[in-house]
Amino acid sequence: MAYEEFGRKVKQAFEDSKRRYGAVKLCRVLNDTGTPCSIKRVQRHMAEQGLRSVVVKKYNHHANHGSIPDDKVNILKRDFGTETINQKWCTDITYLHVQKEGWTYLASVMDLCSRKIIGYAYGTSMTAELAVKAVENACLNVRDTKGIILHSDLGSQYTSKTFEDCLSRKEILHSFSRKGNPYDNACMESFHSVLKKEELYLHTYQDSKEARRAIFEYIEGWYNRKRIHSSIGYLTPQQKEDEELKKAA
Repeated sequence: MAYEEFGRKVKQAFEDSKRRYGAVKLCRVLNDTGTPCSIKRVQRHMAEQGLRSVVVKKYNHHANHGSIPDDKVNILKRDFGTETINQKWCTDITYLHVQKEGWTYLASVMDLCSRKIIGYAYGTSMTAELAVKAVENACLNVRDTKGIILHSDLGSQYTSKTFEDCLSRKEILHSFSRKGNPYDNACMESFHSVLKKEELYLHTYQDSKEARRAIFEYIEGWYNRKRIHSSIGYLTPQQKEDEELKKAA
């Protein structure tokens, strides 16, 4: 393949990722679509064209021997491995500033097998009801939620009676991070970091309506269906979920 043609393919793949992919993922995409290449070759062409991806800093674990109350057990214990979907979920709340309303909040639920965001809720108040709504949305397409492990931090929303009653009704087991140990919920921390660096930090939103639309487009249009993940064999979360559903059929 001509040097210039390959350079155009690299740039097109970069633009298709909305300028979010680095050389490793661009290399994977190009190989998967019939353009054999190495990471070094992609890096060279990116450098020559001034293509720089959104850099997502890896979360570094620093040991912290925090403890949790006796009745708030860490069932997950950083074991993020699963055999299939709907065995282990994790959840958390992050924040986003908009011009008119100020701080707004996003509660998300991720399936640890597919890494798919299976439920989320967005609002102007960080309440237990927001956390509950995200879980309820995650449960919409799940016939039997009994025995699913849901991991969260020790935030007041997740330790509230409202939230615990919701999980009890659905027979979901609640697992808690130890105090001061965000790495216990590393997958959720990673998603919110990616969301902010690939979308939220790059734009200014006038109001919550505009932000809600951007969040929807990012999660449903990009993250779940187009963004490949090395941890699931460079599949998208939707592809991984579909793969698991076929196995179960």
